[in-house]
Amino acid sequence: MMTFPNLHVASAALALTIALAGAASAEHLPEPHGPVILTVEGAIARTNGEGRARLDLQMLRDIGETTITTDTIWTAGTSEFTGVALDDLLEYLGAEGEEIDARAINDYAVTVPVADAVEGGPILAYAMDGKTMSRRDKGPLWLIYPYASSSTYRTEVIYARSIWQLDRMTVRD
Repeated sequence: MMTFPNLHVASAALALTIALAGAASAEHLPEPHGPVILTVEGAIARTNGEGRARLDLQMLRDIGETTITTDTIWTAGTSEFTGVALDDLLEYLGAEGEEIDARAINDYAVTVPVADAVEGGPILAYAMDGKTMSRRDKGPLWLIYPYASSSTYRTEVIYARSIWQLDRMTVRD
């Protein structure tokens, strides 16, 4: 029987290359330095532990800030909401799914279609009129749609998706 000593070395090198390539493609997020205000799990590519992304306020700001000026059915007058655009957050996390199960601190839950995450669409607001939202003020996060921009955002379905005190999301197929 013929042996090929270099074949074993080549096989080991190939296996190591494949393993390293897989490790390199799994993108890891940095650890949060402040209090975690949002945890996202499910069909996402970027995580920082146990298959989920834990994000603090600064991490959300670093994804990119978006501002929406709109009225709401829950607040008086027009307000300026600042947060991360839902489409930017999902892209940043490498989310691939059809629906988002969004949950609030009090376990109120809604399902948001990933199709809602469009440019100029909803944001996860963490500030209203320049002030970081506390739990008493619908924080830490409030899914705000640009209600004033279009009648499509002024429906009972959209209002029902506008979850406040948001702190968890699961992206599902």
